[in-house]
Amino acid sequence: MPKQSGLGQRFFVGGYDLSGDTGSASRIGGGPAPSEITGIDKFAYERVGLLRTGSIEWSSWFNPDAAHAHPVLSALPYADVATTWATGTTQGNPAYSQVSKQIDYAPTRAADASMTIAVVGLSNGYGGEWGAQLTAGLRTDTTATSPATGLDMLASTSLGGQAYLQVTAFTGTSATIAIQDSANNSAFTAVTGFGFTTVTTAPTSQRLQLGATATLRRYVRVVTTGTFSNLVFHVNIVKNQTTTSF
Repeated sequence: MPKQSGLGQRFFVGGYDLSGDTGSASRIGGGPAPSEITGIDKFAYERVGLLRTGSIEWSSWFNPDAAHAHPVLSALPYADVATTWATGTTQGNPAYSQVSKQIDYAPTRAADASMTIAVVGLSNGYGGEWGAQLTAGLRTDTTATSPATGLDMLASTSLGGQAYLQVTAFTGTSATIAIQDSANNSAFTAVTGFGFTTVTTAPTSQRLQLGATATLRRYVRVVTTGTFSNLVFHVNIVKNQTTTSF
């Protein structure tokens, strides 16, 4: 993949699409928190990794309309919120997700009368996770859908994985969103543990996690079943490349 700009990004918070209200992100990332353990006989620092963490810090424009920045962010919920930052709208583009606690809502009015909001989301229970978009940005299904082929993730692994779902709109009775995998991009079967909770309303979001030794084959796809006329959603899949413990 060639170098690319930050154009055409997308940002989802708890099933809300805040892309159009988001002006910038000052931090997206995480990893193990380091602890210094340097002995007196050393000539450089020694460090070990401790608990994993993650954070998203961004600036939103003030928008008081329903389902936009002000009503969504000013609520300052105590509950966990799944958050996803997607780099583009092509299947396979990198995306960052975490289960967040929102800890700030700080509007600022500049001298030119512009109103921006500084917001911080810190990971809770799990670290921040980089994955690949299993949908091409937001995907819209109007009926049960099974794509003919899946996303090529280059190799099969047996280190487990995670998946994040963002549902921004729904019309219907119910919809089930699930992930399937394949060794040959033709014969797909359901991945045990990668079936999201049945959707009956929107917005909503969810994180799923496989066992640390679960196998994910080379190709993966998202399928939908149920009774609905409009299902708009995004899925980020994290295929672990190293041994991970939570």
